Amino acid sequence: MQYHALALARHGREVSLLGYLRGPKLLQYVIKVLVQSVQLLYTLLRIDQPSYILLQNPPGLPSIAVAWVAGLFWRSKLIIDWHNYGYTIMSLSHGRNHPLVQVAKWYEKLFGRLSDYNLCVTEAMREDLWVNCNIKAVTLYDKPAAYFKETPLDLQHCLYMKLAQDYEPFRARAEPVGASAERSAFTERAGRDGAVGHTRGRPALLVSSTSWTDYEQFIDEGAKLPALVCVITGKGPLKEYYNGLIEKLHFKHIQICTPWLEAEDYPLLLGSADLGVCLHKSSSGLDLPMKVVDMFGCCLPVCAIHFECLHELVKHEENGLIFRDSKELAEQLKMLFLGFPALEGKLHRFRQNLRASRELRWDESWDQTVLPLLGPRE
Repeated sequence: MQYHALALARHGREVSLLGYLRGPKLLQYVIKVLVQSVQLLYTLLRIDQPSYILLQNPPGLPSIAVAWVAGLFWRSKLIIDWHNYGYTIMSLSHGRNHPLVQVAKWYEKLFGRLSDYNLCVTEAMREDLWVNCNIKAVTLYDKPAAYFKETPLDLQHCLYMKLAQDYEPFRARAEPVGASAERSAFTERAGRDGAVGHTRGRPALLVSSTSWTDYEQFIDEGAKLPALVCVITGKGPLKEYYNGLIEKLHFKHIQICTPWLEAEDYPLLLGSADLGVCLHKSSSGLDLPMKVVDMFGCCLPVCAIHFECLHELVKHEENGLIFRDSKELAEQLKMLFLGFPALEGKLHRFRQNLRASRELRWDESWDQTVLPLLGPRE
């Protein structure tokens, strides 16, 4: 939604960006819906009269109905950007046959039909909206912002040195040669103003979250594979739990790091990595992982776990690999990193394919897909 707001502002539109926090679990249903309905409607009726109300779903309860009511008051057109279905997310914790899930499904179908225009993130979702909800939508694939790109080697070095201050996996395995030289686990600079190069025998940098036991075993059995530094990004209530599990692991060739990254450092990290691993599974099977979109913007190949419409983003054996279980992922990692960091093999070919594809960025894609839906500026 921030991307939408920036795109609208870029075309001279005045934008009011609204959002709300989720309440505690005990309040998430009836009380949350009532309170947030009043809050959201009150806010929508206080802003300057909008020509369009652009809404992301999920969360659509209560925002779709409230936005429709506000649209009637303002005589505004309602646009829904379908990223998923709220009822399928709810079903993960309650089951698909739970009464609340069924009510949420009925609600999304009913009020979704009241919109004037609809956007969605995959062709599979566009077809599902039409067949099951009688909603006509236009596919607007998520695209990376312009700042997701490959990171130059000197900026990689600055990022590694910054992270090395707090995180052991980024620190040099040996002292640099020369008083003014500096070295990280991946790069070295020969003097304060010298050129940056990769360290000899550097580990592979992987952005992901998964189990690495099989990979460790491959190295112990003699496979010529690099050591791995696995960076797990993101935050959430289970982060401390998994940090506790990581501390109990005693790998010799694999280091796992869960750094806190400043916003501007995240695209730099993706643009510095050698491989991304995505474990996103869609609750509906109809949306795509934004993390992979960002990785591809940085020309970073991925291994991604299979679900129904993933092929719309990850082209198996072209820009990455799709796996179905941990054993298959381990075999893919072994194949991709064999002989690393030689500039040959599938890992290098995937990166070259991503560089050559020159896919549209968010701004260009938005201008082609969304802008024609909007009338002239009023």
